[in-house]
Amino acid sequence: MIARWWPALALAAIGGVIAVLLIAHSDGGSATAPAPPGSTTPTRAKLVARTMSRPLDAPVSGEAAVAVGDRVWVIGGLDAASGSTDGVFALNPHSGALASIGTLPQPLHDEAAAATGNSVLVLGGGSTVSTNAVESVSRAGAATSAVHLPRPRSDLVAATVGGRTFVLGGYDGSTLDPSVLETTDGSAFKSVASLPVPVRYPAVAVAGNAIYLFGGETASGRPTDAVQEIDLAAGTARVVAHLPQPASHAAAVDLGGRIYVLGGTAGGSPTDRIIAFDPGTRALDAAGALPSPVSNAAAAVVGGSGYLIGGLGKGGTPLDSVVRLTLKSVHAPAPPLAKSTSSTTTTSTSTTSTPEAAANGRPAFRGRMLIADRGNNRLLLVNAEKRVLWRYPGPGRPGPPGGFYFPDDAFFTHGGTGIISNEEQNERIVQLAFPSGKMTWSYGHPGVIGSSPGYLHEPDDAYLLKNGTVTVADAQNCRILFISSQGHTRQIGQAGVCTHDPPHTLASPNGDTPLANGDILVSEVTGSYIDELTPTGRLVWSTHLPIAYPSDPQQLGPNRYLVADYTRPGGIYEFDRHGRILWSYHPPSGPGMLDHPSLAERLPNGLIAANDDYRDRVVVINPLTKRIVWQYGQTNSPGTGPDQLKIPDGFDLLTHGGVTPTHPYTG
Repeated sequence: MIARWWPALALAAIGGVIAVLLIAHSDGGSATAPAPPGSTTPTRAKLVARTMSRPLDAPVSGEAAVAVGDRVWVIGGLDAASGSTDGVFALNPHSGALASIGTLPQPLHDEAAAATGNSVLVLGGGSTVSTNAVESVSRAGAATSAVHLPRPRSDLVAATVGGRTFVLGGYDGSTLDPSVLETTDGSAFKSVASLPVPVRYPAVAVAGNAIYLFGGETASGRPTDAVQEIDLAAGTARVVAHLPQPASHAAAVDLGGRIYVLGGTAGGSPTDRIIAFDPGTRALDAAGALPSPVSNAAAAVVGGSGYLIGGLGKGGTPLDSVVRLTLKSVHAPAPPLAKSTSSTTTTSTSTTSTPEAAANGRPAFRGRMLIADRGNNRLLLVNAEKRVLWRYPGPGRPGPPGGFYFPDDAFFTHGGTGIISNEEQNERIVQLAFPSGKMTWSYGHPGVIGSSPGYLHEPDDAYLLKNGTVTVADAQNCRILFISSQGHTRQIGQAGVCTHDPPHTLASPNGDTPLANGDILVSEVTGSYIDELTPTGRLVWSTHLPIAYPSDPQQLGPNRYLVADYTRPGGIYEFDRHGRILWSYHPPSGPGMLDHPSLAERLPNGLIAANDDYRDRVVVINPLTKRIVWQYGQTNSPGTGPDQLKIPDGFDLLTHGGVTPTHPYTG
């Protein structure tokens, strides 16, 4: 049987109930259309998602959908009994009626489909095993077996561009296939490119002469955040952007010149998020939400509207819904004047064209800054003059057994004589002696995902507490773990239950900052919540923030907190327990724009440091002028040389006397 994350499901026809309106978030998440000629007020296109009034007669997931004329063909998939189906149906996008037009030679799910001339090619898929079959279904519904793919493939996608059909992603039941295949007749296939990140279950869409893959599941079984572009003219494939968080089993549609990535699995559960991708700028923005969480659905565009069909909902519940997605043009209001709240400004201003020295020649910070240079799999220690003082791994400091991979964060411990780092996608936490680099403690198994004792799934923000306990946000297991030095654990949340109901369950937590009173400050990615929890698991307070992806919150005062918004363009926000934004920095473009900042902290001098992950730099910002006054790393220029980083994902400050001023309550 083909391996799957979700319980299998269903196929259908269509029949009646509810309409839900969703308009994309007005704070930068909506699609933007060009202003009409002569217009002085910009026109924006907002994405509207409605559940059609006629549901499917039965649920369906893992099916293929393709536009054929003015209909959407729905092909194969899984039924409510988790069995593969052989039906071919045509959906009328106006009435919601679904008509049977034929059957496949064999039942299939997780196949791909593409319209070519007067027929539809059904490529690969699986029933009990992956198949290399290629079926041709005429518009009259007659299905015949064509030739075969070079090797079996299921969990794949397909796209047609200029009369050529391309097969992308998938695997043969054990191995992912990176080759991008092209056919013009469904009979002969040739390889035209190779994916840099081989995946199964990606979302696919076409823009111009390029095909884009969004996310997908990698060979490790973990989702990726990679956006891969296949340039058909050049015959190349490369990663050009990153989703706000890893996702698989999503769908995508191209509407109004932007690609919308719909739902999928994020943090182990279906999500309702819609992410907009601009192929021209390669920028990604939050674009609202679906009426409900959906994964493993199929999508197609007919008549200028997108249709998301079936899929799996919360808890793997099979869905019988069809969601119509349309763009609605509205006139955007003029931007409001800056207001002030609690003597701080709520809107960001432009930044300098180049980073400048700190005010009056003073250093941006005193002490030494430790940087978790995630993309280069290393830790660096630098000073304000940008001199590298220490690196790990380095000469005489080899990496630990299993390698040193994907250091998401790194913090000083034991008065500056140790370091703790969570290797997020290596599924391990390590403690190192400083400066020797000798590993003194570890938890987790390198490269092995799990939730039982001794295992992790994307650990984030590992801190050492004063009593010797390590606390970590075990993100994809949706729990906060407290780990003793002997490896004994207790937890807040339930592994595999990723919903916002603290302290019982947590929705993809990615931050767990220790506070002065012994509590922890938790960020929940799904739903954008911040919680304060006691070590025993009692909820002190919880608030929702009007941002896309809260990351690593910090306490600044009795009722003032700081958080990074891990998106593009990203931002840094100060807020209170009611979720009110008190100050923000979020330039929408230009040199000061942040691309997925994941950690922001206030330094002793009042400046704010942040790692700007996908612009390959750590920056220091003056909160009064909202200007970048220092940075380490060349903007948008990843590398390993002097003053270069690659996707830095964490930092820490060590000052005189072994003081860690940004987390003084740790061990």
